[in-house]
Amino acid sequence: MAGKETVRKASHAGSWYTSSKSQLNSQLDGWLAAVGTPLKCIGPRSEGQTVSELPVAGARMIIAPHAGYSYSGPAAAWAYKSWDVSKAKRVFLLGPSHHHYLSKAALTRCTQYATPLGNLKVDHATTEELAQSGHFEWMSQSVDEEEHSLEMHLPYIYKMLSKTFGDNPEAFPPLTPIMVGNTSMTTEVQLGRLLAHYLADPSTAFVISSDFAHWGLRFRYTWYRSPGSPSQNLKASSPTPRNPPIHESIKAVDFECIGACESGNHMTWLEALEETSNTVCGRHPVGVMMAAVEEVRKSSNDLEQSAGGFNFVRYERSGEVDKVSESSVSYASAFAVI
Repeated sequence: MAGKETVRKASHAGSWYTSSKSQLNSQLDGWLAAVGTPLKCIGPRSEGQTVSELPVAGARMIIAPHAGYSYSGPAAAWAYKSWDVSKAKRVFLLGPSHHHYLSKAALTRCTQYATPLGNLKVDHATTEELAQSGHFEWMSQSVDEEEHSLEMHLPYIYKMLSKTFGDNPEAFPPLTPIMVGNTSMTTEVQLGRLLAHYLADPSTAFVISSDFAHWGLRFRYTWYRSPGSPSQNLKASSPTPRNPPIHESIKAVDFECIGACESGNHMTWLEALEETSNTVCGRHPVGVMMAAVEEVRKSSNDLEQSAGGFNFVRYERSGEVDKVSESSVSYASAFAVI
């Protein structure tokens, strides 16, 4: 890799989120402060569990959304408030590729990732180590800067690291960004095995970038299910269903997938996505890390089978769909204790 310094600019600042350092700081602080304790788990498998202290001890891995901050910023705070980076010496960030097609995963050649709050340094040693495995491509800087799924997490990562390590980015653990493509189950397992080595290290933290259901004609996903009836894909000409309202059907399919994610079983996750065709854009990064968790469990006699399972703590939608002509995107936040 070339030795010259290359900074990935904050290409979505000023549009998807504010480019003002002071305003961004204020927004992030406000959303984080709004996360109260005790923190209640909401997923089908974790519902009723509570956490009295934040961050959650040992919660080194989180799932959080990546839409414009006016939509997903408050929801993401629930994951980041749970995130434990107290022992972190490196941070991995995995997100889906929305614009660039690839069937495996890609790494950045940039040396720093810019945010309005300050720059995050890229972990060259880890990036090079991963590249040598042969399972990764290299992102061009234009591909890197066009993708938003990684960038939308950078201000939150900066904010949480500054709370732990002080407002000096030189003292922050370095970042390893990974863009995950349209991976097969086999590729997810391969990548999971590769990342399990890092996941088993208590000084490594992970962020997984994903929204949940993208519902509507514009997303080509209008899946709907009524109790006692087979599922169907609604059309523009379909009458407005009321039992249940569309937004309740969307929530039901999201929670079916959330339950599968909380199961800690990679195959259960893949089967739920196959059954519902749910448009979870970060399905592959999530799948990779679920495979990694399974690999860590196999190699450690000290871990219970439930170790590393996700606990969902927040679920929101951009709007509540009542008519087929409307649309919404779902945002969910979770943590996993490793």
